[in-house]
Amino acid sequence: MKIFVCVKHVPDSAATITVIEKNQIDEQVTFLLNPYDENAISAAVKVKKQFEGSEIIAVSVGKAKASETIQSALAMGADRAIHVITTTNVDSILTAKALYQAILKDGLPDLILMGKESIDNEGMQTMFRLAANLNFPIASNVSSLELKNQRVLIESEWEAGKIEKIEIDLPSVLAVSKGLNKPQYPTLPQIIQAKKKKIESVTIEALVPNAPESQMIIHELSPISEHRKCLELEGDIEQKVEQLFTILKNEAKVI
Repeated sequence: MKIFVCVKHVPDSAATITVIEKNQIDEQVTFLLNPYDENAISAAVKVKKQFEGSEIIAVSVGKAKASETIQSALAMGADRAIHVITTTNVDSILTAKALYQAILKDGLPDLILMGKESIDNEGMQTMFRLAANLNFPIASNVSSLELKNQRVLIESEWEAGKIEKIEIDLPSVLAVSKGLNKPQYPTLPQIIQAKKKKIESVTIEALVPNAPESQMIIHELSPISEHRKCLELEGDIEQKVEQLFTILKNEAKVI
């Protein structure tokens, strides 16, 4: 079974993000493998153990430094990788086209796994665009999956705790949630071994020579502005509870 895992190089959510030039961030911060993609790689490793002879290929669209994230994917269990190199940040339309071309060039997949979203843009569009380009069925927010007889049985998480059970044909695209598994992080020997694995590099221009007819442009970024105030509740317990209830209902509007 040929399994592709799409991974993204994203800023650490714990980093202090600074907006520069109105619509960009200062990239002199820690970047890492998108956390949801860690679940996708762990799922791929589990599938590989189930089907003898399977191969896991990590594929990423990103700048030169994205090679660090690709190394993380290799250390977690990918057999080899494809790095589609860009010099600028690209939107989900161009990313999906580049992933599509990279995958086709390497050979048709049996399964494509990826995280349900990236923690930087949170656009949640790339997986759907990729599936549309490939004409593959897709399921998102996957919290459980089981492969049987060229079909995959999945559970997809919906709002309010609803779980939808779906059965779709392979090949397919599955965008997974953190509820699917607990990622198995690499040991030092695995990290060292990963440096010997093959990474094929190709420019995005070589794969997509003509720009898509449509595109998304970020015109402006701004940091979240938080205004907090401290309020001390007074009186006995019953009075404090009543004050708290009033605040939650009328000001916070959460009840």
